[in-house]
Amino acid sequence: MKNPACSSLHLCSLFALIGALAAPAAVRAAESGWVSLFDGKTLAGWEQHSGKALYRVEGGMIVGQTVANTANSFLCTKKTYGDFVLEFEFKVAPDMNSGVQFRSEFYAKETEAEIAGKKKKFPADRVFGYQYEIDPSPRAFTGGVYDEARRGWLADLKGNAAAQKAFKPGEWNAARIQCKGDHIQTWINGVKAADFKDGMTLRGLIALQVHSIGDGTKKKPGEEIRWRNIRIKEL
Repeated sequence: MKNPACSSLHLCSLFALIGALAAPAAVRAAESGWVSLFDGKTLAGWEQHSGKALYRVEGGMIVGQTVANTANSFLCTKKTYGDFVLEFEFKVAPDMNSGVQFRSEFYAKETEAEIAGKKKKFPADRVFGYQYEIDPSPRAFTGGVYDEARRGWLADLKGNAAAQKAFKPGEWNAARIQCKGDHIQTWINGVKAADFKDGMTLRGLIALQVHSIGDGTKKKPGEEIRWRNIRIKEL
């Protein structure tokens, strides 16, 4: 039956738009292809590897906390991703180093592999791969890409003053990572940070890093980083 309220094409289109805007945010996100990686209440879908930093859920956020005498720690998705856009927000303590891994991996047992023409041993459970750097130090490399436990810096921000200035100390920051084939791009608060091509790994885990602090004498234990609104759209 024809809706009497839709007496014109214009009115029908208007009602459709109003209905779409009134739909729950989760429904709209699903319709646009976005999927939340964090339910806001539990760490379901995540598992910890490499180190023993503390991770907890608090107020709709994932909180990572530094611990002395442990290696770099990673809270990893159980699922792997290839081509995607990943968005998240973070707020980090001023003396802390952190990052978000993408297209990353780990070996179940100690493994020797050839990396950039050189043999390298990976301890069991050691996460390695691309990392979106979170760096509140004066160096200001937040948004650059570091190849964790493999080749080091792939895209620092030495020549990108706009991105270096985009990070907001002590505040919430918006991050975006886009991977399509060998093309990798990152943003910090809407400013392009890295844009390069590298095809070493085309699929892997997403992981939230808490960097090691040694024995706790130079950097104190208990520093925190918070993540929220972690979502992904596969391409």
